[in-house]
Formats: sequence, C-alpha cells, structure tokens
Amino acid sequence: MSIKITVNGHAHDVRATPDTPLLYVLRDELQLDGPKFGCGLAQCGACTVIVKGRATRSCVLPVGSVNAPVTTVEGLGTAAHPHPVQTAFITEQAAQCGYCTSGMVVAAAALLEQHHAPTDAQIHQALDGNLCRCGSHLRVVRAVKRAAGARA
Repeated sequence: MSIKITVNGHAHDVRATPDTPLLYVLRDELQLDGPKFGCGLAQCGACTVIVKGRATRSCVLPVGSVNAPVTTVEGLGTAAHPHPVQTAFITEQAAQCGYCTSGMVVAAAALLEQHHAPTDAQIHQALDGNLCRCGSHLRVVRAVKRAAGARA
C-alpha cells in the first residue's frame, strides 16, 4: 500500500501498511537514521519527532494516522545552518554516546517553538520522557537554556 507523508519538507509516497510505526518508515523507507529504536513503547524518547509542533514518539505512531508534516532531527538544521538547539548541544557538550541525542534535540526544539523562554520546570517536563544513561541531563538543560537565549 502507498501512503503519502511529508517529512522534513519533502513529500513522499511510502510503501507501508497504515499500522506500520512511523519510526520504521522513517528509518527503513526514507533512510533517516536520526530517530532511533530504543524501547518500542514510547518510554525512552530515542524515536522522538515533531508532528503538529509537538514532540511525538514515532515508535508507536501508526504511519496511517499521520496527517501533518513530520520533522526529524535531520530536518531541524544543516551543518552550515544548524538549529539553535543543535548549536547549544555542541557548545554545552550535551551528548556523550549520542543514542538519545536526536530525541533530546527534537524534544527541546519542540519545546522552544511553544515556549520561547521556558522555565526550568518546563524544560524538565519537556525532557522528562527522554532517557539518557550517560547522565548528561544537566548539560542538556544548560543547552536548552542556551538555545532559548540564542532565539531571544
């Protein structure tokens, strides 16, 4: 079956059943490796993408129910023009192993679209579902604050 989906500003016709998780389509059909398979239960945040301005877990979202453009970490910025969150993550050295990083960056970008100057509580709430075993959460929070300042 062919399903139409817009990802990172580009329209695609993908071959998938409507119940196929969006994550599988992104990785297997569109060859985007930013969103990661972590838990498959929407509990770790490694697969986070933006749909309708909100951080969304792509591992449990059926591609057939996606009725809005999708943004992955690849769609946030480029090497020449990175998103402020990407720049802040680099500056604050907020990534260690990198497995959770794309989900954290996407969740932070979605937060900053809704709250240009988020409080600490809003940052913690937005990132609460993104698990990091490296323990870089303090640097991640600093990176989000830095990105918010850069956007101001």
